[in-house]
Amino acid sequence: MRLVCNHSDLRGEVKIPGSKSHMIRAVAIASLAPGESAIRAPLDSRDTRAAAAAYRALGATIEFSPEAWLVHGTGGEIRTPEDVINVENSGVTLRTAMGACALLRHGLAILTGDEQIRRRPAGPLAASLNDLGANVQSTRGAGTAPFVVGGRLRGGETSIEAFTSQYLSSLLINCPLSDGDTVIDVPLLNEAPYIEMTLDWLRRQGIAFEQEELRKFRIPGRQQYQPVDRTIPADFSSATFFLGAGALGDNDILLRGLDMNDPQGDKAVVDYVRRMGAEVAVSEDAIHVRARDLIGCEFDLNATPDALPTLAVLACFARGTTRLLNVPQARAKETDRIAVMAAELTRLGARVEELEDGLVVHESKLTGAEVNGYGDHRVVMALALAGCAIPGTTTIRGAEAAAVTYPEFVDHMLSLGAQITAEE
Repeated sequence: MRLVCNHSDLRGEVKIPGSKSHMIRAVAIASLAPGESAIRAPLDSRDTRAAAAAYRALGATIEFSPEAWLVHGTGGEIRTPEDVINVENSGVTLRTAMGACALLRHGLAILTGDEQIRRRPAGPLAASLNDLGANVQSTRGAGTAPFVVGGRLRGGETSIEAFTSQYLSSLLINCPLSDGDTVIDVPLLNEAPYIEMTLDWLRRQGIAFEQEELRKFRIPGRQQYQPVDRTIPADFSSATFFLGAGALGDNDILLRGLDMNDPQGDKAVVDYVRRMGAEVAVSEDAIHVRARDLIGCEFDLNATPDALPTLAVLACFARGTTRLLNVPQARAKETDRIAVMAAELTRLGARVEELEDGLVVHESKLTGAEVNGYGDHRVVMALALAGCAIPGTTTIRGAEAAAVTYPEFVDHMLSLGAQITAEE
């Protein structure tokens, strides 16, 4: 699918959908808990459906409705899958489910995904699961999917460099159900707010653990989750695109449903766009963003890597130079987002310098052109913001990827007045 975008003034309000990160944690924990769980105001997207399919294969029963997903969990006694588990494009599902499969008492599970997933690393997680008693092997010996996973986690000690926070979140979610106690050393951690989110879920579940900051964890084994009954908070990662849109041109956008008290790291984007010069007003259940003249800034994006595509677009419109730094993990997302954003913004006329761990973006005059979204949902949506803010027509290939996390993205843009069409 292609998105065809033309210059637009965006005005109005948009209700932000539920958090993918919260939703997949909810599916995982409800599936490991006994009895009936209700996940309310669910995010229904390709990634969350992939998570549901994975945990169904492990024995959970999951019923879908717009109001709630109802989960009958396994009580931690997961079932040997009858077939290969395909996580499609969901990296967090792959890594979280690897830990769940390491709880098998009998048999093996095979996990794979699409072409992007089969390039994304998970070798450090596999090594830690093996340290703790599991048997995990990459079929190609490359530390990437497909993985063959058997159990069982018995506890012990491991050290993991969490280049992505998803490695550590998988251990934190699954080790409480192991046969013994676990100690995890974390000499490297990127994306720390996602670990805070995972720990918040564990605390709400009554799971016991000890921590030394975010560098060492002690987790007793033989614990049990409780049924989940929770409303999924709105997604600051998805909101990033509309926070960015509100800061461009003559735009004026009200975002509904966001909770600044939620542990999501991408709420920092509210401050980022304010620092760049946008007018931002935060109330109890809404964030109002009005465009003003933007100025270049320097941002450490280690905790908020998903913000890189949108901030790279905003930087093109900001006076001076913007530096997006300390985000090497952006190279190992669905695409190498550092290289991809540099290349595609250059096609639109931007002056961009690619760093090993980020981007330097100079104020630029952009003009519409044909660009590639590379099947990366966040790249597609960020390029759509650019296309609606510049003269000429911008055509984005690979745009079907937006449905991975935000199936309503085009509809929400249209509701704000975007001149945007989807073409097969």
